[in-house]
Amino acid sequence: MNLSIHQTTTLAAGYRKSLEGYSRAGIRYVEVIAPHVDAFVKTDGLPAAKRLISDLGMTAVSHGGRPGLWEPSPDHAKALENLKHDAEMASGLGIDRLMAPCIATGKFTADDYKATVANMREVGDIARQFGITVMLEFTRASTFIGTLPTALRLVREAGHPNVRPMLDFYHFWSGLSKFEDLDLIRPGELHHVHFQDVPDMPRELLDSTTREIPGLGIAPIPRIIEKLVEKDYHGPLSVELFYPKYQNADPYEVAKAIVQNATKFLPA
Repeated sequence: MNLSIHQTTTLAAGYRKSLEGYSRAGIRYVEVIAPHVDAFVKTDGLPAAKRLISDLGMTAVSHGGRPGLWEPSPDHAKALENLKHDAEMASGLGIDRLMAPCIATGKFTADDYKATVANMREVGDIARQFGITVMLEFTRASTFIGTLPTALRLVREAGHPNVRPMLDFYHFWSGLSKFEDLDLIRPGELHHVHFQDVPDMPRELLDSTTREIPGLGIAPIPRIIEKLVEKDYHGPLSVELFYPKYQNADPYEVAKAIVQNATKFLPA
């Protein structure tokens, strides 16, 4: 497993500054995000965006995606257009995967899940055209796909090779999933992992932003890592944080703190 940083972690820094800061701190893997990539490509071009990553000795392991692909929604067509754009950017950067969270809330029915399986197959067909795998991310606050078992069941039912499940440590441990749910993962099934800690505070106060650097919270990170090893996961551990104290800070200092605290959890 390789330690990576998701560019949302230092959102204010932008594309170049974040990459340069991560590289100085010894980070070699990065998960880029659409706002940073699009802004840089607009002024410098896609080849320059790819070259910067290479010149810094880094590898872009994923493109952070946008919501709206999975659930039935009047905005589904727009989400598919965003997918095509993001997939084109990712492919141009040499990236083979794109994550897409489900943040949908509201009241849903059993028929909505049937529609989602069809949506997944449509997403997979588009992704295949770009050589991309799209990864479903369940999120703790979603009333539609908010747990690991639901995500696994839907991806398996869709059965499309270009749609895979991923795991987010924070959404998993702070949400409605149970530790035993990790046993449901089939060997080699997970395609990507977001890596964070859960702060020591009342669970009622947790939201989608209250995430900590691995090692600075109370999540049973070693136990979860052991399960990932057992399930034959060999991909990125991408740190994605939302606290303003990190997002507005110097990317080098944030990356250095991540390296100091998170590296100890990496399997030998």
